[in-house]
Amino acid sequence: MSRNPILFVPFLILCVALSVAAAADSPIGWASVDALGQNGVTGGAGGTTVTVTAYEQLKDYAWRAEPYVIQIQGTIAVTETECPVKSHKTIVGLPPDGTLAGAFVIRTNHNIVIRDLYFRDAPDDEIKILYSAHHVWVDHCDFQSSSDGIFDITRESDYITVSWCRFHNHDKTMLIGHSNSNTVDAGKLGVTVHHNWFDGTIQRHPRVRFSRLVHAYNNYYLGNTEYGVASTCQAYVLLEGNYFKNVPFPFYSASGYYDSDPGYLAERDNIFESCGPTRETNGTVPEASTFYSYTLDPAAEAPSLVMQYAGPHKGTPAPPVPMRVSLAEVLYE
Repeated sequence: MSRNPILFVPFLILCVALSVAAAADSPIGWASVDALGQNGVTGGAGGTTVTVTAYEQLKDYAWRAEPYVIQIQGTIAVTETECPVKSHKTIVGLPPDGTLAGAFVIRTNHNIVIRDLYFRDAPDDEIKILYSAHHVWVDHCDFQSSSDGIFDITRESDYITVSWCRFHNHDKTMLIGHSNSNTVDAGKLGVTVHHNWFDGTIQRHPRVRFSRLVHAYNNYYLGNTEYGVASTCQAYVLLEGNYFKNVPFPFYSASGYYDSDPGYLAERDNIFESCGPTRETNGTVPEASTFYSYTLDPAAEAPSLVMQYAGPHKGTPAPPVPMRVSLAEVLYE
């Protein structure tokens, strides 16, 4: 078979370039799924880019109706309980230390990207996603030291991905599902949690109620003294390719947790180093691949990958170049 090198080589190079760009600039997991009139997550792409240094500027742009890419320079202290964010926004921290001292809240809105930010000192949670918000991607952030939890996804929200973040210096980390009585969450709360570093945080990594599927893969659970993951109230949780180290109670499900009834949980290909025996599985859980495509890294590589790349401005490992033929074959076959 012969190929025209003038036509074929640029096409091949373009395909490779698009593949790499997609890996860097779009989410994997639930936030990538086309649903509810939204095709994945694009945030403020195509909108105006602005740089903000004060809270009033941030709040103004975050609540406008138009798409915006909002760059946070230095530290911005939120002077209210939380800063509301409207649909079609990308909010990024500029290097070296773009920081939000406070919280974002996303109510009912959608198509929002939050990346490369340091979070600290919120009077409640540092990110709240609630009241049917959907298609939110939080990526490469650093979370610590809020007054309550760090990250809540509740009240019928859906299509969320949390990736390549570090959580540390805190107790209650991530809550998915509002309460034992909020049964309308059933069939929603699709959340992907991948390549995050739960670094000495105590509990809720995450604590889940009613979710149709929380998929947690390739995370590094280090020294979580109360527990790793809890699936309760008929939630469905799939854990795969994670690395648990010094976690006395890696996951609950069949026994429920605290005042919550049991949930469903499946686990595979996880590694446990110096962990306790509480590794409850329960029932049958949907396959994540039913909903989206993803690539699982070996669990043994999760600690090194996550410690190297999780957090602001660290990038992600380059994906394999999808080239199956040599240049000589392209030109001369």
